[in-house]
Amino acid sequence: MNQEIERRRTFAIISHPDAGKTTLTEKLLLFGGQIQVAGAVKSNKIKKTATSDWMEIEKQRGISVTTSVMEFDYNGYKVNILDTPGHQDFAEDTFRTLTAVDSAIIVVDSAKGVEAQTRKLMTVCRMRKTPVIIFVNKMDREGRDPFDLLDELEEELQIKVRPLSWPINQGMRFKGVYNIFEHNLNLFTPDKQKVTEKVEVDIDSQQLDEHVGETDAEKLREDLELVEGVYPEFNVDTYLNAEVAPVFFGSALNNFGVQEMLDCFVQIAPFPRPTVAEERTVSPEEDKFSGFIFKITANIDPNHRSCIAFCKVCSGRFVRNAPYLHVRAGKTVRFSSPTQFMAQRKETIDEAWPGDIVGLPDNGIFKIGDTLTEGEQLHYRGLPSFSPEMFKYIENADPMKTKQLEKGISQLMDEGVAQLFVNQFNGRKIIGTVGQLQFEVIQYRLENEYGAKCRWEPVHLYKACWIACQPGYEQEMENFKKRKYQYMAKDRDGRDVFLADSGYVLSMAQQDFEHINFHFTSEF
Repeated sequence: MNQEIERRRTFAIISHPDAGKTTLTEKLLLFGGQIQVAGAVKSNKIKKTATSDWMEIEKQRGISVTTSVMEFDYNGYKVNILDTPGHQDFAEDTFRTLTAVDSAIIVVDSAKGVEAQTRKLMTVCRMRKTPVIIFVNKMDREGRDPFDLLDELEEELQIKVRPLSWPINQGMRFKGVYNIFEHNLNLFTPDKQKVTEKVEVDIDSQQLDEHVGETDAEKLREDLELVEGVYPEFNVDTYLNAEVAPVFFGSALNNFGVQEMLDCFVQIAPFPRPTVAEERTVSPEEDKFSGFIFKITANIDPNHRSCIAFCKVCSGRFVRNAPYLHVRAGKTVRFSSPTQFMAQRKETIDEAWPGDIVGLPDNGIFKIGDTLTEGEQLHYRGLPSFSPEMFKYIENADPMKTKQLEKGISQLMDEGVAQLFVNQFNGRKIIGTVGQLQFEVIQYRLENEYGAKCRWEPVHLYKACWIACQPGYEQEMENFKKRKYQYMAKDRDGRDVFLADSGYVLSMAQQDFEHINFHFTSEF
């Protein structure tokens, strides 16, 4: 069992939109032998689109809308990648994904440096002490000086960095990278499908001048001296404790510098760690299986309206057809066709180990955050829903398709795409989201996947917050509900939600009703 656990590497690829996450994922799959030809995220010439962007709307817009899961074997290791959406409107999906991984790779654009979304995601990694590796992408375009970039990374992401590869020039004059981790030189030939050659070369020898020219060779020697002088020697423990982030340079589109990072990553990245549940800390080596649902996706196969729940295995061995306890529902469940993923392609498996991500067919029994065990009452936590900031009434645009609309809304809300509130005053349904783009995605998917049409109507609200009263103050809660009758709603679990129409109203309510607690995430 320990062998199986130690060869697992489960990580997420995160960044600001357009830094090149999906392109990097494609190249990793190419090395893992899972795909023969890498597709393009957005391209008119290549008809093959990126493997991890399989939704219709993702292909049209050239952005990732949902996290996709892919796995492959590489050099005896089993690698599980989660390619996350970079767009801030889908940040919640990315935050939840980070609870299911052991480490992360952050992609940074060499010309733009650290952007807003990257900072936010890094905050989550710091909170959870997740080890990160940084990949500086697009070195084949004109960008910023590598030393300036390293300073910016330290300052903005609040983590020490240590380069493990170093670029020789950039843009049109980009010659390749020197691999500090393995002490060899990699020469750059722009090719989207093939891998570049490695040259064993002594840094002080004449050979280096022959390969890259005298000027660049001299500059490389100076840079490396400076790197060794400024940055402490690389120590794997400081990386695993999330104190230092190794940095690699390359170009994902041209397949360059990716393999160096992958080789180093599988050697140093952490294998599955203990997971903290409410009751106790669960170690991956335990005999009994436990795991939690961190994501639900409807319609992976548009021909069969099916839902799939993604379960992260935390301990023990998951076995097909074995009886497991669904803790929240208190029921015993069995799975006859658990699957493992390659984005949209999936195959049935017989067993899975800690660190693996298993797709379980879901007929409406799961919610995000549910725990499965072999009988023990465990609750894994830390999968929040945030209070939405944008609201619209959702109305049925085609009365003949009421059933389809109901089903569509219900499944999309299970996925955690957005949140549904029912206003107690007029009974109308309100959808709350974190970003504008989600409304478009919901409308598009309702029409294309469920054949239902909806229309949006504006509603002026500032924030939704969950409310609960302190013990013994039930009367105060009743008075609050009466006074704010028009602004009270229920969420899908039947909890009370206060829809404040301005910041002033919210702060006055908090002052007037001291014994009522206002919560801005759904876990309290």
